[in-house]
Amino acid sequence: MVKLLSTREVSKFINVNEKMVYTLVSEKGLPATKITGKWLFPQHLVEQWVETNTINFPKRDAGAVPYKGLLVIAGSNDLLLDRAITLFNALHSEHLAVFGNLGSMGGLRALRRDLCHLAASHLLQEDESEYNFAYASEELGNLPAVVNFCRREQGIIVRKGNPKRIASVADLGKPGLRIVNRPLGTGTRLLLDRELNKAGVKGEKIAGYTHEVQRHLDVGLDVLSGRADAGPGIRPVAALLNLGFIPLRWERFDLMASKERFFDEGVQRFLGLLHEPTFHQA
Repeated sequence: MVKLLSTREVSKFINVNEKMVYTLVSEKGLPATKITGKWLFPQHLVEQWVETNTINFPKRDAGAVPYKGLLVIAGSNDLLLDRAITLFNALHSEHLAVFGNLGSMGGLRALRRDLCHLAASHLLQEDESEYNFAYASEELGNLPAVVNFCRREQGIIVRKGNPKRIASVADLGKPGLRIVNRPLGTGTRLLLDRELNKAGVKGEKIAGYTHEVQRHLDVGLDVLSGRADAGPGIRPVAALLNLGFIPLRWERFDLMASKERFFDEGVQRFLGLLHEPTFHQA
């Protein structure tokens, strides 16, 4: 049976305070699960994570598995990326592109372990001047090939007409308001937590803050159904569902590949598709 550690046990195991444990989950990929409503940590995965992040820890000497037609993309989800994958599969019957919705940090971890060919990410760096580069360099040990996929607008999705009169992130802390959230490790959650911190609002004081859904579309559907008054997400989802939108910032959404995988046939065909008129007209 898998042994699960509590937040307190993990903090003692790696000798950090409990608050830092949550930061490690969000920004450093510490493996965790929330199936019981509170964070639990499989001990064997925590031990592997410590080993992986140990300087000079011996690496596997295996080379990249040859590309055989299955293109794996993992990381942050996006409506336009979904469309690109669908079009790729329609145009290239000898290839199959699949997507793993792991969040930005999850995509980088998958790329590091050679579990995917492309990682999709939009992690805002601490100085807020750039996206992804610092996280990728730290997670992978060296900078991968980075291709800009799109620019998109992040914000707060609200009900049509904005009946709760939400004007900024600070308003999410108002009494009687319930939100839906994105998981730790996603770029959207990272941005929301950073903006809440700037506004002096503690996330744990917000109703619904711990209610996490996996996709931007799920955030929109929760707001549309009335299960939540607001939630962090991208403007295209608000537009698709005819909901209100409070903008926070434009961001860069990148695709990243290891230098060993960048010239795989599937990777090159997928990246080439992004420049085709067929994609822009789809």
